[in-house]
Amino acid sequence: MSVELPEPLDLIAVGAHPDDVEIACGGTLARLIQQGYRVGIVDLTDGEPTPGSPSPDVRLAEAQEAARILGVTVRETLNLSNRKLFDDYEGRVELAKIFRRYRPKVVLGIAGKTPLASPDHLEAANLTDAAVFYSRLTKWDDQFDHLPVHTITRQIWYPLSLRNLTIPEGEGRFVVDISETLDLKLESVRAYKTQFPPTKESVFKMVEGMAMHVGACAGFEAGELFVSTRVLGTSDFMQTVLS
Repeated sequence: MSVELPEPLDLIAVGAHPDDVEIACGGTLARLIQQGYRVGIVDLTDGEPTPGSPSPDVRLAEAQEAARILGVTVRETLNLSNRKLFDDYEGRVELAKIFRRYRPKVVLGIAGKTPLASPDHLEAANLTDAAVFYSRLTKWDDQFDHLPVHTITRQIWYPLSLRNLTIPEGEGRFVVDISETLDLKLESVRAYKTQFPPTKESVFKMVEGMAMHVGACAGFEAGELFVSTRVLGTSDFMQTVLS
């Protein structure tokens, strides 16, 4: 059975809710897009209900505006339940369908739990890990609407907590320079007006402060931290250590 597919994406970033991705790695996505890569965002839930939003439509409109600011090619929202998100079979399949449809080389997912924040984040991390695996499984076409098998080349995790300096475990950690895209990152987060009204201005100070702290550790004006699921290697020692 032949399935018509869109043009592939280079990278997909997965979040539990609209605004997760922007807060954690919006600057990196904006920089990748400036460099010519095709980038997508997948929100596992619409984030509703939430105290500040009058309706799911409003929250989704904010998410699309944030995507426009960053320059994202595709943004998809799965029909999974906010506050009741679990790493279950149905969710794994729905996300794996997205991976099979858009065929990214790289998938970004949340780096585990976020203490004092939503438990959805840990469930999203586990669900993303599983969907990356499901995307490449053969002899199971009927479970994925007969979308072709796709093997993702690399999986990377992003820390989401703004009040935790603990570095998540992984085989390699690196910082992306977002000095030129920090303003775009902050603008994309501000697109969520229902989530971050003037009474929550401190959130932007935390986002900016974390970016500047992480960046300074690597010699940049601003940066975002990532964790690799595999050991990172290089064939050009000097270029790597001097970059």
